[in-house]
Amino acid sequence: MTFQALLATKAGESSIVQLREADLMPGDVVVAIDYSTVNYKDALALTGRSAVIRQFPLIPGIDFAGTVEASAHPDIAVGDRVVANGWGLSQSHHGGYAQKARVKGEWLVKLPDAFSTRDAMAIGTAGYTAMLSVLALEHGGLTPQHGDVLVTGANGGVGSVAIAILSGLGYRVVASTGRLEESDYLRSLGAADVVDRRTLSEPGAPITGERWAGAVDSVGSRTLANVLAQTRYRGVVTACGLAQGADLPGSVLPFILRHVTLAGIDSVNAPQHARLEAWSRLARDLDVAKLARMTRMVSLAEVPALAGSMLEGKVQGRIVVDVNV
Repeated sequence: MTFQALLATKAGESSIVQLREADLMPGDVVVAIDYSTVNYKDALALTGRSAVIRQFPLIPGIDFAGTVEASAHPDIAVGDRVVANGWGLSQSHHGGYAQKARVKGEWLVKLPDAFSTRDAMAIGTAGYTAMLSVLALEHGGLTPQHGDVLVTGANGGVGSVAIAILSGLGYRVVASTGRLEESDYLRSLGAADVVDRRTLSEPGAPITGERWAGAVDSVGSRTLANVLAQTRYRGVVTACGLAQGADLPGSVLPFILRHVTLAGIDSVNAPQHARLEAWSRLARDLDVAKLARMTRMVSLAEVPALAGSMLEGKVQGRIVVDVNV
């Protein structure tokens, strides 16, 4: 029996092909995939804008959700509904843009009962990263009583889910976006205020007036430097992306004068206990009605065209990929 997959043959080139299970890479669990998703990292991989894919040919897709068909792993059973985020998917191991996957059992997390496999990919790596960011804010001591929390890249996947989670936890959320015409969408997710990203994306002072107690940043570069410069005393900022750039043209002043904490967020190689905590908290703290509001469904064939739009900042919220159509 063959199955459908999107196969990248070289940087920036991919097509739908038919593969056999023998074409899959080594692993002790076989999963029948229901859904995948399109994250910013997927867009980089598909366009060849960044060398995410380290060997060709390869099935892209950094995450997937589905049902276990076969397992030799002691903690994973046939019939389990599972989700995979990161690890080597779409880098050195076939990823989620296919109807089947064979992976290591330790890469999988059993889905909480609150979520369907579609919900899991509406969340995806972007939403799971947003939850890791919220956990880091809490670890740094932040509570709603400390003041506003800024979310940059607010219309994107990480930003949309972060707004929904933080507002649900009682934080007053300020959303930064380059698409002010979509402010109503951000407010529907829970943003109390919306600011133009241009106020943060240009070169600024190394330290300036205190505005927010914390921030979730997926943009990097000058934006992150300006976010840090305006963070309140003992504030916490998480960094999980580089949409503007990988540089950080800032100063040590926010750290040594205001005791600001900058917490790095890595979703790819996060240990299993962190993943389990993140998915458990998503099941508790993410409003599935808001999740549905930020999500749209596409077919596997539509994925390559969406990659360029995502890198141009034209994609709102989350995209779920139905790999079976």
